[in-house]
Formats: sequence, C-alpha cells, structure tokens
Amino acid sequence: MIGLLNVGSLVLGLIAWILPVVNLLRKKNKSWMMLSTISICACAISLCFQIFYTYHKVLIEDWSALMDTMYATASVSAALLIVTIVLNVVTLIVYRDKTAR
Repeated sequence: MIGLLNVGSLVLGLIAWILPVVNLLRKKNKSWMMLSTISICACAISLCFQIFYTYHKVLIEDWSALMDTMYATASVSAALLIVTIVLNVVTLIVYRDKTAR
C-alpha cells in the first residue's frame, strides 16, 4: 500500500504538468482558472505523498533507502514545483488579458 504513494505522486505530478499545457493549447478556455488551481493542488498533493513516503521510511528505519534516494527525491520534487509554477504563471499571463475584456 505504501508503494502506491510513489505511483500516486508520479500520476499527480504528470497531471500538474498536463493541465497547464492543455490550458495553453486551447484557444478560448473559460475554465482556465479552475484547471490551474487543480494543477497546483495536484502538485501539492504529489509533494505531500513524497513526504509521507519518506516518513514511512524513517518509521521503519530503512536508512540505506533514505540515503540512496533522498538526493533524487529532493531534485525531482524541486523540478516538479518549479515547472508547475512556471507553467501556471505562463497560463496566467496568457489568459489575464483575455479574461479582462
């Protein structure tokens, strides 16, 4: 069951990236703000899943697994957060003028 945290984190991370791209590919999208919000929430839940997985490894005292994977986990988590923020900011910039009219 704990292994599903990594799968869930991966799926939610992909959702966090796909939704802003879908926003940008649509010509007129009245629900862009909702999709951006879902994207940011998916990113947050994905990162939370990684924190829970790391906590599980600490509880079972699997120190070798932690030492082997923490650099990759931290790097990928930072990349997920940065790319999600950039994609949603670009979406905001593109749709800001279209919504104001």
